[in-house]
Amino acid sequence: MKENTLKVFAPYNGEQLGEVPLSDAKAVEQALELASHTFKQRKNWLSVSERLSILGKFADLIEQHGDELILTAAKEGGKPWMDSQVELVRCIDSIRICMDTLRTQSPEGVVMGINAASEHRMVTQSFEPIGVVVAVSAFNHPLNLIAHQVGPAVATGCPVLIKPAGDTPLSCLALLNLLYEAGLPKCWCQFVLPENRKLAERMVTDERVSFFSFIGSAKVGWSLRSKLAAGTRCALEHGGVAPVIVDETVDIERILPSLMKGGFYHAGQVCVSVQRVFVHASLAQDLAQRMAEAAQKLVVGDPSDQQTEVGPLIRASEVTRIAEWVDEAVASGATLMCGGTVLEHQSYAPTVLLNPPVDTKVSTLEVFAPVVCVYAYTDVHDAIAQANALDVAFQAAVYSQDIDNAMYIAQQLDASAVMVNDHTAFRVDWMPFAGLRHSGLGVGGIPHTMKDMQTNKMIVLKTA
Repeated sequence: MKENTLKVFAPYNGEQLGEVPLSDAKAVEQALELASHTFKQRKNWLSVSERLSILGKFADLIEQHGDELILTAAKEGGKPWMDSQVELVRCIDSIRICMDTLRTQSPEGVVMGINAASEHRMVTQSFEPIGVVVAVSAFNHPLNLIAHQVGPAVATGCPVLIKPAGDTPLSCLALLNLLYEAGLPKCWCQFVLPENRKLAERMVTDERVSFFSFIGSAKVGWSLRSKLAAGTRCALEHGGVAPVIVDETVDIERILPSLMKGGFYHAGQVCVSVQRVFVHASLAQDLAQRMAEAAQKLVVGDPSDQQTEVGPLIRASEVTRIAEWVDEAVASGATLMCGGTVLEHQSYAPTVLLNPPVDTKVSTLEVFAPVVCVYAYTDVHDAIAQANALDVAFQAAVYSQDIDNAMYIAQQLDASAVMVNDHTAFRVDWMPFAGLRHSGLGVGGIPHTMKDMQTNKMIVLKTA
């Protein structure tokens, strides 16, 4: 009987890029059982030195196969070559950060001998893997997100089942094959793509799972979290509607490249992409106009072309959705500064809207498309209130040449991280990355994920 497979198509031109195996109920059960059995066999756990060796070889292999990985990611995910190339560098760095963290982490000390109850005792502590990890990933960073989920699991010694996005599984498979080539036995990392959502939910909520790592939509993430087996820990990374506040002291020409990159990188399909830009009224019209002029010069096209700056949206339904959202905003009174049109090859023209009403979808929901909204304000406190008004909170930004004003605004914004004079999508892979409210649960970033995937074992020794 032929194995059930998923065909993978390029969002830009519909080209079939390959196919990957789908897992039926039997395959999912076998994967869970193998991972559980692997974890229970303590004598076969990989030592720290073995894990370091495997990860080091893995990073080297990713670098050696860089061009083919970039091309695969660009074609299946639609992220332009220039940005996929940056992602590959981050992917390699993420694996090496896993190694650095593994080499340097140590438990906090516990003091004994300070009262009668603790006399004649000493404490040793060590990190142990938490257990079986199930990782569900998103499409928009098909190389580095896998590195952020699989890398820490391998580093900490957790058997991991990785479920990539159905839109971008080829990159995941390519990385896993390099991981096996680096020496990791397959029982420690398995590719599992359940054939339907019900089966995927069954895998995530299985009682043998100790840690659930999720990157995706809030609706799915919170739903799965509510169904986890007792004792399963989790980390959820969702999206936001990233706010930016620009005060009257800025040099528009100076901040423009940063705002453009933050808003239109990967066609806006980034969870912390610049979306809502609150600008002092004295500059709002000018900034919106200059953003529109710059947006119209962006090269929209084939993501495998090294000159392309904005690629397609991941699915045709997303093009339809965003066209409806922009039309709603314009019909409600927003000024369309540029864009607002559906292009060929599943693309949408980079769009700038000025003063869309605060109750429209582009002002209240994650756009996840190449659309940036600019709002004029006269009182910065009103801008801050509007920035904080939604049920999501992730990363935010402030542009100002007045350090006191910048720090005041940064302190008032509801966000886990505020960038000053940089866009909302800035990230390095060792920093904490955490969505608040509906935007997520727990803290991402390599060292933080590794901490989540380990337990701290304490041994108390009593001696005369």
